[in-house]
Amino acid sequence: MRLNADFSHFACVTPEEYQWVDSPSAGVERMMFDRIGNEVARATSLVRYAPNTQFDRHTHGGGEEILVLEGVFADEHGRYAAGSYLRNPIGTGHTPQISEEGALIFVKLHQFDPNDTLQLAVPAHRLPWQPDRRPRIAYKMLHTYKQERTSLERWSEGTSISYPTLLGGLEFLILEGTLSDNEQSYTAGTWCRYPSGSAPALTAGEQGVMMYLKRGHLPAA
Repeated sequence: MRLNADFSHFACVTPEEYQWVDSPSAGVERMMFDRIGNEVARATSLVRYAPNTQFDRHTHGGGEEILVLEGVFADEHGRYAAGSYLRNPIGTGHTPQISEEGALIFVKLHQFDPNDTLQLAVPAHRLPWQPDRRPRIAYKMLHTYKQERTSLERWSEGTSISYPTLLGGLEFLILEGTLSDNEQSYTAGTWCRYPSGSAPALTAGEQGVMMYLKRGHLPAA
């Protein structure tokens, strides 16, 4: 499968375009944003677990990054409430086991630098927001490695940022509020990816915006 697989082009999926598909494990569904490969793939997805479900044990051949959006995600290593951020490096493995709360998670697979071996379980929902050097923006830094930066960001109403030409691109998932660029306005649940070499101009909507944001991780055009 190849879905939004050309990283030299802008890609975007809004909630109105969601198409949930069953995974091999009963009660587990996926909404795919980008994908290269079949069951083992380089992928960016939402994964929705019904209450009291389990996903087969698996090893992360290319690493796994998770942001818990709703419910409680759990495995043999712990329980992670909404707002938790997890990184499982290449070669690690686990068995997701979801209880009566169910869970919705944002997942990125096979996108680790081989030398990025730090395993993380960050309770980001408990971390204080830090003021950014840019006015009217606060952030929670989740992970950095070389030029890659992963964070949660909260922009006040009407905040506008014109990025310089981005080496390694930029990707976001809107968690609350709205955000617009020169083309259109995006609501909560929208995922967008700007390629390396682009220079997006983004503006928060009337209620502001909170988003997962990743920079510097995409291949050069």
